[in-house]
Amino acid sequence: MRAAVMYGAGDVRVENRPDPKIADPADAVVRVIASCVCGSDLWPYASMPAADIGRPMGHEFLGVIEDTGADVTALAPGDLVVAPFTYSDNTCDYCTKGLHISCRNGGRYGLDGVDGGQGEAVRVPYADGTLVKLPVAADSALLPSLLTLSDVMTTGHHGAVTAGVGRGDTVLVVGDGAVGLCAVIAAHRLGAEQIVLAGRHTARTDLGREFGATDVVAERGEEGIARVRELTGGVDKVIEAVGTRPALDTALGAVLDGGTISRLGVPQYEQGPIGPPAFMRNITLIGGASPARAYIEQLLPDVLDGAIAPGRVFDEEYALDRTPDAYRAMADRRTLKALIRP
Repeated sequence: MRAAVMYGAGDVRVENRPDPKIADPADAVVRVIASCVCGSDLWPYASMPAADIGRPMGHEFLGVIEDTGADVTALAPGDLVVAPFTYSDNTCDYCTKGLHISCRNGGRYGLDGVDGGQGEAVRVPYADGTLVKLPVAADSALLPSLLTLSDVMTTGHHGAVTAGVGRGDTVLVVGDGAVGLCAVIAAHRLGAEQIVLAGRHTARTDLGREFGATDVVAERGEEGIARVRELTGGVDKVIEAVGTRPALDTALGAVLDGGTISRLGVPQYEQGPIGPPAFMRNITLIGGASPARAYIEQLLPDVLDGAIAPGRVFDEEYALDRTPDAYRAMADRRTLKALIRP
């Protein structure tokens, strides 16, 4: 099969790899119909040391089951399924309390002999626990939105849930990437009354307004914090969807004492402001990697009936062999989120 492999910063290649086969009775082999490049893929794309052995890339995909192991009972060949961005057994103590990201038997695509999602097929461990069957045809116009349930929509929702967003709230979303825009959708879906989107890419923030943002703040740093406070008087709920220290500083500067900040962006820093000044403000720092599997079935009905359309974050489509171009376009900020069709 053909699949995307990263060999170092800026070095993504599409090459021939072994076809996935059932290796464990709980496995399924999924023929990929749609996948994409994630913003988190851009961090290794910018900094990964060069290596002789490449890393299979991609953790967001949906497709049709081609084969199943003997222990797979809930799924069958021909089923259209979406895969959360990590696999999990859905039965361990962490999974049963909704923390599938910490599954004791789970793992990540592209590691430990598991295929990446940016390819023609994937062997999925713990298929019954991981994959969610989709009640639409493989050519449905809803596929882009259904694909977002693999990661960005469920991650945006995780930010809104962990921040405690509810009806009538004022919320700040820091970051106008795909996750930030999906966090706007999530906050609006949960009833937030005022949603301020901090971002400076007009095409993206315009989409954010269509998703439910009531205000946009393009300024950064202290100027941006002042503008948020001018618009809101200060916010109780912040969703930080970037992962840089300046984004966290913006969140801390805008949030009211006693407020909550949910961190969604994969942190690109090791140290944060946890000393006496932050301590005295009683701010709750929460969030983290989304347990996507826990949210898919909650959000699926709203995608199916058109109440939310997160697939609009895909603004460019690429054939699998053009995956390196998709990485370049996203890294150069020419594409918000690239959809890949094998």
